[in-house]
This record gives sequence, structure tokens and C-alpha cells, in this order.
Amino acid sequence: MSLIRDLVARARLYAFVDTAYLHGRSATEVTRQLCEGGADLIQLRAKGASLQDVRLLSAQLLPITQSAGIPLVINDHLEIAQALSAPLCHLGIEDFFDSGYRFISDLPPPATHGQQPLIGISTHSPEQARNAIDAGADYIAIGPVYRTDTKPSARAVTLDYVRWAVENVSIPWFAIGGINLDNLDEVLAAGARRICVVSAILNHRNLVDACQQFKSRLPSLSEPS
Repeated sequence: MSLIRDLVARARLYAFVDTAYLHGRSATEVTRQLCEGGADLIQLRAKGASLQDVRLLSAQLLPITQSAGIPLVINDHLEIAQALSAPLCHLGIEDFFDSGYRFISDLPPPATHGQQPLIGISTHSPEQARNAIDAGADYIAIGPVYRTDTKPSARAVTLDYVRWAVENVSIPWFAIGGINLDNLDEVLAAGARRICVVSAILNHRNLVDACQQFKSRLPSLSEPS
């Protein structure tokens, strides 16, 4: 998994195949376009879908992302990520700790074949970030920075949390939530170097162009914050 860790560490643009934003397009076509556009990580997010449908979608998307050399992240469903040997799984912080886990090593191993994916965790406050890091998360999400229709009930954490992460988080972290081309500069000015973008890409009529617009404005990770 050292290769996947390296890809996560070098990732700048984290894109999504969110089934709520497909707008009649197939998940496979969206995935191909995100790969072509330069996404560094791609997450499958299928809230409300059955386990069978999530597994089917995951199995369809994995060959596409593997061919492009881009890690696929399965949202929520660890058992599916394990069974398909997906490289990453993303969990909500409440889902992780409220399920009784304290450390990533507490997660159940793959049932039969497959491999244990690397784990990302969503965080919404400095305390949650510290808890996720102490648990052994491979990366964390910092947000939602702005209010977002993707999670309408979530309170925006503002750029203050981004600035805190710059000073206090040493593992890879991604700013997420309501980030678009209009507010991207202020997110970067606050110190973010890695971002997650959902609707601002998926609502665009040209996904390749949308990805490229974001990617072209993201600074190199070697540049100082």
C-alpha cells in the first residue's frame, strides 16, 4: 500500500462520482471524464443506494480508475472496499467512533480474500481531527468549509478550520465543502493545498474542462503555504 499512500500524499484534486449528481450520465462515463480531467483521487459516493448497487458500481469503476492509475475511494462501505480490494475507503467520523472503534487497526479484517484499504475520515473540528489522526487515519477531510447542498444540514466550519489544519495537521488533508472556482482563491490563501470538489465539477456540462480548471489553479505541493 506504500504506492497508494504516496499517491494520496501527492494528490491535489479529489473528485467524486456522486450518484445524486450524475444528471442522467452513467457513473462509468463520469469516472472516465474525471480521470481524463486530471483528478488525483476519485470517490464513489452513493448515499441511499443498496449494498448490491454500491458493489456493482464499485466493480464497474475500479477497472477504469486502475487503468488511469488513480485510486478509487469507496464511501462508507468498508466491506465492499475490502471484498473488491479497492485501495481506499472513506468513513464519517461519527460512523467510525460511534461504531465502537478507537483505532483504524480495530476495523474488521477482510472476510475472505481482498485487502484492507487505507482509511480516510471526515472531520468537522480540531478535536475531531486530532481524534482521527490519533486513530491512525491515512488522511482526513476538513470541512465543510462553506455551506453545501451536498450536506445541507452540516454547519460550515469556515476558513478558520483550514488555517488551523495548516498549522496542526501533518498527515494529508483535504479541504471540502462548497468549494468552487469563485471561492477557490480564498481557500488556497488560507493555506489549503488539497481540495475535494463535488457539485462544482459534477454540475458542469464538461467534466474534463471543470477538472482542468481546478487543477490548473492548484499550487504544487512543493510550494510553501
